[in-house]
Amino acid sequence: MNAVIFSFTRNGAKISLDLKRYLARCGFGAGAFAARRYADSAKGVDPIAPSLSKMTEDAFASCRLIVFIGAVGIAVRSIAPFIKSKTTDPAVISIDEQGKFVIPILSGHIGGANAIATGMAAFLQAEPVITTATDVNNLFAVDEWATRHNMVISNLSSAKAFAAFLVDCKKVGVKSDFPIKGDLPKGLVLANGGQVGMAITMHKGAQPFVETVLLRPRIIHLGIGCKKGTTMEAIEELVLSEIKRMRFTLSVVTAIASIDVKKDEEGLLAFAREYALPIRFYSAEELNAVEGEFTKSEFVASTVGVDNVCERAAVLDSKNGKLLTKKTSRNGVTLAMAMEDFTVVFD
Repeated sequence: MNAVIFSFTRNGAKISLDLKRYLARCGFGAGAFAARRYADSAKGVDPIAPSLSKMTEDAFASCRLIVFIGAVGIAVRSIAPFIKSKTTDPAVISIDEQGKFVIPILSGHIGGANAIATGMAAFLQAEPVITTATDVNNLFAVDEWATRHNMVISNLSSAKAFAAFLVDCKKVGVKSDFPIKGDLPKGLVLANGGQVGMAITMHKGAQPFVETVLLRPRIIHLGIGCKKGTTMEAIEELVLSEIKRMRFTLSVVTAIASIDVKKDEEGLLAFAREYALPIRFYSAEELNAVEGEFTKSEFVASTVGVDNVCERAAVLDSKNGKLLTKKTSRNGVTLAMAMEDFTVVFD
């Protein structure tokens, strides 16, 4: 379950079933829960147990979306003890018991609550109640845009200054290490410096503006090979040291790739789980088909059927992107990094 719906009345339970079906079409696995006396009369709705507080706490740890169908006050009191950060908190939405108003109350931009609420309102033929300043004024929201385009955002205090400048009808700067496609949104101008702006770059130390919203695309793919029985710690040590050497952060890594004979290698799988990274495995035939200049090893070729695993896997997984680092070896682990092509798109 990556979404949960709580309701507290008979009609709320009915709406929760409709929303559950809608969210399924949007890619959410949603559970619907209601006060026991209403859950018993609605097939597909389970009782809230052992308590709303405990279920809300669990949802904060495991869900992307929490919906309360009832008074906003219930939602606010329920989530208050568990709010931590706008970068990690789930989207939280409140809907009145009659399904007339859909109100995002937490993680409107980064968590996607504003966009989800707008879709829910259209489905329910309700009114979305959006209160964030940039949305009310139809202005560019840097945190929401970055999330949609799979970028890591830092300097959230600077993001507030960024939004405040736009709301005050002041210009904000844009500096990008990547090509930009399309027109800039209202209020944004290309600039190499100034008071407030955003920098789209892979490097964590960039600061072209006095207040810089730093955006880093998640476009780095790790190609990893390892000896049988290699520990997660050995893989982690090499990856973190190479990421540091490249002046990246692990947050810009989007996936891991290796050869299919390593699909049961526990150290490799544990590393992927630890850092919540998808891992894909390719056959020797797929890796051999990758074009480019790679560091060849006759021993590797005789063992697994391809002359290089890590470099070829990184390039293949990045959709034939640029190989940033050649094979690096340490403690039975080989690592290469590739960067997929990236264009900044304003939509």
